[in-house]
Amino acid sequence: MNETVALRAQGLYKVFGRHADDAVAKLRDGASRDDLGGATAAVIDASFDVKQGEIFVVMGLSGSGKSTLIRMLNGLHPQTAGTVEIDGENVSDATAAELRSIRRHKVSMVFQHFALLPHRTVIDNVAYGLEIQGINKAERQARALKITKIVGLAGWEEKYPSELSGGMQQRVGLARALATDTDVLLMDEAFSALDPLIRREMQDQLLELQSELGKTIIFITHDLNEAMYIGDRIAVMRDGRIVQIGAPEDILTNPANEYVEQFVQDVDRSRVLTAESVMRKPRAIIHEGSGPHAALTVMRDEQLSAAYVVKRDRTLVGWVRDRDVLDLVRKGDRDLSSAIQSNHGAVSHDTSLAELFIPSLEAALPLAVHDERNKLVGVIPRVTLLATLGGEPDAAASALSSPDPLPTAVVTKALDASDEGVTTTAKVAN
Repeated sequence: MNETVALRAQGLYKVFGRHADDAVAKLRDGASRDDLGGATAAVIDASFDVKQGEIFVVMGLSGSGKSTLIRMLNGLHPQTAGTVEIDGENVSDATAAELRSIRRHKVSMVFQHFALLPHRTVIDNVAYGLEIQGINKAERQARALKITKIVGLAGWEEKYPSELSGGMQQRVGLARALATDTDVLLMDEAFSALDPLIRREMQDQLLELQSELGKTIIFITHDLNEAMYIGDRIAVMRDGRIVQIGAPEDILTNPANEYVEQFVQDVDRSRVLTAESVMRKPRAIIHEGSGPHAALTVMRDEQLSAAYVVKRDRTLVGWVRDRDVLDLVRKGDRDLSSAIQSNHGAVSHDTSLAELFIPSLEAALPLAVHDERNKLVGVIPRVTLLATLGGEPDAAASALSSPDPLPTAVVTKALDASDEGVTTTAKVAN
């Protein structure tokens, strides 16, 4: 993600009612919303930066101030105090003419209830923003047609909104915002009017578009699972204030206060957390060039029946079992390679927890986690996976740090075990 700041909000207040400036002064002095008399504070001292190409989600319950906040970012609600900058241009002090230019060229918006023009076809709705920009008809039709295909509406260009489903109408709204090619895209509860299946499709569509177009998106939602699924970072609002900003994983695992903790307690962790967020440091690894005796020593010292094998740069090669390595020792072999099994079933560090169940069940030892270069960066014992999904990451960590109650690598004497016994031993390692 680009580190350039696309939008900056500093000290934003929005107070409705009389004596708004006095209300801001009281709030700055520590007054609560209930102490303002006839004034209503919708947003209180909101400050944040949104990076270029980021999906920044503002999340909160009804009345938290999130929809008011997003309308302050493009000047639909003038701020009572504070500033907003988009690409370095001050929105807060812009004249009416400057605001119109900003909305045409720098920031566009997708609304909850579509806001389509019923008398215009799909293609003409998509091209509407370009028409406002003064783009000639041929060019705006060509650009609108391209975006219409990108959002999956090819073949529906000449239909009217009344002929479309809710999900398709929202695709038109999204296409209209994308067609103007603005720097920033504001989405206010854009998917909340859709049924759950269509809503998930639109979330996936948005992520696909983001990977292709790299827009800066500020997304408003009251749905925590939606925020966790699409957001690069999340701002949690309560009673007009931002109470925490962080990556989805940070919000989930390190809530700033009791309110956030209660807010996230029912979230689907399997969609938010990744392998990297729950993996642990391997208790032991064996280098590919190590001989059988060295490998056995590692497994004996760590009381393991199996271990992963890596190259010197930690590139994952495979895994070995104690019995197979001991056979090499008995034969006098000095090369470990014939005992290495390559079917390690490793997963990428960014794999979601929901995708780890089957690999974990099939793995003979804690699930290996690799990075983009196939280097071993951690392991996930099955107990860690289960405890984390059960909302008890501390319990998982405790289980990992305690001594293994079932030492399984008996390497000081010959292993006289059946095939069934070897299978059981491999399973105990996990």
